[in-house]
Amino acid sequence: MNRALLRNGQSLPLSDIPRLTMADFRHELISLIAGGSRVASFFGVPVSDDLVIYTVLAHDSLGSLEILSTTARGEYPALTPDIPQLHWFERELHEEWGVTPQGHPWLKPIRFHSPYNGSVYSDAVICPGVTDYFQVEGDEVHEVAVGPVHAGIIEPGHFRFQCVGETVLHLEIELGYQHRGIERALCRGASKRNVHYAETMAGDTSIGHASAYAMNLEALSGSVAGTRSQLIRAIALELERIANHTGDLGAIAGDVGFLPTASYCGRLRGDILNLTARLCGNRFGRNLIRPGGLNKDISSAVLESISRDLPGYISAIGEAVDLLWENSSVMTRLEGTGTVSTRAALDLGLVGMAARASNVQRDLRCEHPWGAYMFLESPGVTMPSGDVYSRASLRWFEIKYSADFILRALKVIMDEPVRQDLAPLQPDQIAVSLVEGWRGEICHVALSGTDNNLTHYKVTDSSFHNWFALALSLRDEQISDFPLCNKSFNLSYCGHDL
Repeated sequence: MNRALLRNGQSLPLSDIPRLTMADFRHELISLIAGGSRVASFFGVPVSDDLVIYTVLAHDSLGSLEILSTTARGEYPALTPDIPQLHWFERELHEEWGVTPQGHPWLKPIRFHSPYNGSVYSDAVICPGVTDYFQVEGDEVHEVAVGPVHAGIIEPGHFRFQCVGETVLHLEIELGYQHRGIERALCRGASKRNVHYAETMAGDTSIGHASAYAMNLEALSGSVAGTRSQLIRAIALELERIANHTGDLGAIAGDVGFLPTASYCGRLRGDILNLTARLCGNRFGRNLIRPGGLNKDISSAVLESISRDLPGYISAIGEAVDLLWENSSVMTRLEGTGTVSTRAALDLGLVGMAARASNVQRDLRCEHPWGAYMFLESPGVTMPSGDVYSRASLRWFEIKYSADFILRALKVIMDEPVRQDLAPLQPDQIAVSLVEGWRGEICHVALSGTDNNLTHYKVTDSSFHNWFALALSLRDEQISDFPLCNKSFNLSYCGHDL
């Protein structure tokens, strides 16, 4: 069998992708995943009366990607029983195209919209909250429903707990309230709006998603962003990581009632966001990244001010975080709470911070480097215990390493143009771009047509891989620990819903 192999941020002709029978497709997937590969993306594209199913596999140990495809019509034997990490992917495929994976253990909507091809798979109302929920029966079992409207200014999501007393037996997570149809909108022809769609897929990950989108268009047009642009993109991405990790450490402190760290980190997050604002005028990094490079150049004075001010902010964050580790009451709440084992992380295909906190080394900056990460090393960090403490302490290590990366990048920036016009997109190609956002892996897949347009665009945010880990972390835990566990993952609702 010819193999469709490529590197992160590259493209290849669609004709190079082998089209396997479903039986061969299943065998190949099971074999490759048993050998250590994992699913980065899994989606369908309608062709005539068939649905072509594409899978992007990440071979982390080799630093390469592989694309496989097969066809399905109506139904096919579910892959999830053999490959648990495809659980939500197959639910999504069913919802979007009406193709039924027979034997799927819990087939229900992901985003609650009618299939794109007009097929009908349910008589139920297509609306979040109008669905069947898993229920545990028993005289002492009770059900607790939380959301979608929550206290505080946060996104909507529904959480349904099956409990005995205060102990959680099962948590079911229902999303879809933020579904906006962004993937479809990106295929309505070339438009300057597209990059803004990318920047707002998940508002706290504007740099991450804009980077992946830009990389795909550059790959499809045969372009490469200049070194200065790549360095500034990476600086912005690491500032985004520091800001969000700082805010989360403060929020974790707040959830256990430890206000000193909560207050300090809340303020310091604002200081880091203001460094991003110096780059582009927006605290979340919008209007900075464009296909071909950057929207505009950054002055030497701005870059020097970041180099001057960042170390002081990192030192202050360290002082605030040390208060957490030194408080025995705080540590009692963090250690041993909300544990996700290494085995579970591997089976579920967790990515990014959630995987690394469960002792699974998955960091695209190390295994699938792109741009500035190809010549500036970024060390991977893992923690052994998979609990709230691991997810909290991992954030602090990553803050320090991100700051070090930024300071090294600022020393090697050279003068050169930061923007180039893209050539027309090469027709009938597929491009895959992976970016290690602050939550974890962001995967964008783009298919090009014949008229300088995109025929299909698929986004897999890290939260799509990781939401079920939150459900798993609550099993046999106290329901009162849900806010703490939830914040220790801090997954994206809108990044999942798209």
